[in-house]
Amino acid sequence: MAQQQPLSSSVQPTDIYGGDEVSALVLDPGYCNTRAGFAGEEIPKQLVPSFYLHVNDRDIFGDEILTPRAGMEVRNYMNRDSVVEDWDAATKMWEHLLIKRLQPERPTPPSKNGLNVTDDGDVAMDDADGADAEAAEAHEKPLAENPLLLTEAPWNSPKAREKAIEIAMESWGCPAFWHSRTPVLASFAAGKATALVVDVGGANTSVTAIHDGMVLKRSIQRSPVGGVWLSGQIRSMLESNDPRVDIVPTFMVENKKPVEAGAPPDFRPKSFNFTVSDSFRAFEEERVLTEFKESVVEVWRGPGKYQSNEDFVKSQAGRVFEMPDGSNQMWREQRFKVSEGMWDENAAYPTGAGDEGRITKQQTIPALIRQAIEGVDVDLRPNLLGNIVVTGSTSLLNGFNDRLTYELTNLFPGMKIKIHAAGLTSERRFGAWIGGSILASLGTFHQMWISKKEYEENGAGIVEKRCK
Repeated sequence: MAQQQPLSSSVQPTDIYGGDEVSALVLDPGYCNTRAGFAGEEIPKQLVPSFYLHVNDRDIFGDEILTPRAGMEVRNYMNRDSVVEDWDAATKMWEHLLIKRLQPERPTPPSKNGLNVTDDGDVAMDDADGADAEAAEAHEKPLAENPLLLTEAPWNSPKAREKAIEIAMESWGCPAFWHSRTPVLASFAAGKATALVVDVGGANTSVTAIHDGMVLKRSIQRSPVGGVWLSGQIRSMLESNDPRVDIVPTFMVENKKPVEAGAPPDFRPKSFNFTVSDSFRAFEEERVLTEFKESVVEVWRGPGKYQSNEDFVKSQAGRVFEMPDGSNQMWREQRFKVSEGMWDENAAYPTGAGDEGRITKQQTIPALIRQAIEGVDVDLRPNLLGNIVVTGSTSLLNGFNDRLTYELTNLFPGMKIKIHAAGLTSERRFGAWIGGSILASLGTFHQMWISKKEYEENGAGIVEKRCK
């Protein structure tokens, strides 16, 4: 008997959720931003802050609504470990992205569009038809045609994973679901099944070993050293500067006049007839610090460490930065020092936040990599060091990859070190999302999805068994 041939893509069975025919969605939540889009695309279609406004017992989502209002508070549905903390807000945020922003407007059902109403106010349709229409409408869920791939931190809890599949299947009616860890997807985006993934994100830095597409759990290392920590370092630098530099967010400036470098600002502050909340001011200050990071801060490439070359660093070219209030200054060695704490805990600025803002030697990036490598089998180590994938927005600092190569060469003498860091900014910022987009669009991935039927037969616990 002739061997059965696989079906061609044109006659794939209708219950398969893969390939170009099905519009799978990819959702990548993080502490600073949440990314969403369709599988098979190069970058996410939607990118919104994970921060949202809470006003008068109402939650409002999106970047455009983050403006000063009376009685408002800025909140975040994730915690600093990149794990969902407020599931009600998370569900609303994800619905805002996946349903309101990514789905087309649905036509109003005939029973509710007002065109079938008779003179006496009754709807002109049989009772049986009306009941059937209502049942069908109730049965139709917003994502009934879209499989969903959701990313997660490698340390996410089983309870949180079960909650996620419950929301996708019960509330949104997704036909299929998959949960994938961000380091695995970042390595797929780099075209590697085995890699050591160094993810330097907004809230933290993690180092994870991936072997044949699986996370080696003993290798997982994380540290608070990330974009938010770096903002704290910049804040400390500005406070200790002579003259001290105050951060005045853009929304507080009515108008300004140009001033000389180092001179006090000459601006008129904007006045509000209500008190602006501390949480909103902190959010807006973070935007200013992010701009400072992107345009001024640099990692000391070498030779040697920053502290042993301080005189040489002072001779390097500086960069001018103008604050929203008009004050400006040339930053020279300070712009290297703010990032030095990522590599050398003794070089970090004191944060003034007690022990919370202080980091230890074990939390520096070289120490995280060493601990991750020591947590895996000796035979795997050369392969991992030869396939280091760098991802995350904070890794885009100038000089980051050069310094990482220098530190790893010192840590592992005689070993071949090869760093893979995408050249495109978008690929580094959206590494995990891009990996998810590639994975969910593969025709061969269709057999991996957890189907609605599987979920109904096994319950939410299926996600822990299947998504390793």
